[in-house]
Amino acid sequence: MTKTPQDVLKWIQDEQIKIIDLKFIDTPGIWQHCSFYYDQLDESSFVDGIPFDGSSIRGWKAINESDMSMVPDPNTAWIDPFCKEKTLSLICSIKEPRTGEWYNRDPRTIAAKAVEYLQQTGLGDTVYIGPEAEFFIFDDVRFDQTENSGYYFMDSVEGRWNSGAIEEGGNLGYKPGYKQGYFPVAPTDTAQDIRTEMLLTMAACGVPIEKHHHEVASGGQNELGIKFDTLVNAADNLMIYKYVIKNVAKKYGKTVTFMPKPIFNDNGSGMHTHQSIWKGGQPLFAGDKYAGLSQMALWYIGGILKHAPALLALTNPTTNSYKRLVPGFEAPVNLAYSQGNRSASVRIPLSGTNPKAKRLEFRCPDATSNPYLAFAAMLCAGIDGIKNQIDPGEPLDVDIYDLSPEELAKVPSTPGSLEAALECLEKDHAFLTDTGVFTVDFIESWIEYKLDNEVNPMRLRPHPYEFSLYYDC
Repeated sequence: MTKTPQDVLKWIQDEQIKIIDLKFIDTPGIWQHCSFYYDQLDESSFVDGIPFDGSSIRGWKAINESDMSMVPDPNTAWIDPFCKEKTLSLICSIKEPRTGEWYNRDPRTIAAKAVEYLQQTGLGDTVYIGPEAEFFIFDDVRFDQTENSGYYFMDSVEGRWNSGAIEEGGNLGYKPGYKQGYFPVAPTDTAQDIRTEMLLTMAACGVPIEKHHHEVASGGQNELGIKFDTLVNAADNLMIYKYVIKNVAKKYGKTVTFMPKPIFNDNGSGMHTHQSIWKGGQPLFAGDKYAGLSQMALWYIGGILKHAPALLALTNPTTNSYKRLVPGFEAPVNLAYSQGNRSASVRIPLSGTNPKAKRLEFRCPDATSNPYLAFAAMLCAGIDGIKNQIDPGEPLDVDIYDLSPEELAKVPSTPGSLEAALECLEKDHAFLTDTGVFTVDFIESWIEYKLDNEVNPMRLRPHPYEFSLYYDC
């Protein structure tokens, strides 16, 4: 239900809410927040925003131009279930207070501009996004990096590596095997109650929910299903998803990570992203082409596949992302499309005879991405495919493992590292910047940030496994 500023202010008054928590997202994709006494919020706050210093936000303003404004969206109001004092949460976009313009490095603003661009093209008026974010629940995590040491350690009561551990009360077994964690019942699945609480808590926060289940990897991999929504709403919902899951886990004395590959030699966590374009209340991706798709949908796939190497710099934006995107698992490393092949980067899910359910699923992304940037970039790539009628080629419906090396060499694959993806983005970003959705300034700052803060620091540090390989050379 759409809410107005007046609705929110009346809610605050009726419920006698004293604290208002304003949340916004930084460039890499982490929520930031500031809490205000309720009388600091009035109708003008929903237009002009509430001022704050943006100089310390990653990827944003310099110290000499730090003034910013948080503009809350009244449609995002929800009661934060993790605060002792009743607290109303609102998600914000960011404005330049001196000009009144939306800030061009604010990810939520970029997402809104992507939808506006779609509408300006006349191709459609709505894009629906359905993310499927996987995660691990651990019982213990420790890591450190110093000049003379570096390590990480994770543990889970479900980890197959604990099948021989001495446990309080005795080791009862029931540890899912590696790559055998999909859909087991209790007692092997120990997370039923915690996932149920996560799901119902999200619903109480306004997120439309569907299901929950254990995922493939041993050691506590899980997934909660939320319903698709319009692009900006879907990104808002995903941020609430991550916030709720982490805080419910903490309540149980556990910890959650969305790292794509925290465990060696088992499945990683992705964020398969379903998407479709509509116009005038009608779906545009259903038709009489391959797998029941329309020609528009095939061109959209063509745009995704053409720009995928650059897209991954935004949809898979960490060095760890590329430890998931390796051949040999279910990871979608092949830049092709298919209605059944899960190693293809674009899959067309079964939708029966309902044209409203017809959609495509981009399987490469992971949940370390900033969802506003990732969803906006995917839409821009798809629109470029439609506008330029990019042919996606033939579908990849064969078993990838049955292909000969010569046949496999003809199938393009995803970049092998974050650095390679950033190089692709540097060469191929007109589909983002010519639209007016992303600015060249943003793309340049994104590449610089990732190189300076992630790629180059990783280059400088010895890896623990290198000692096994090289110490006694």
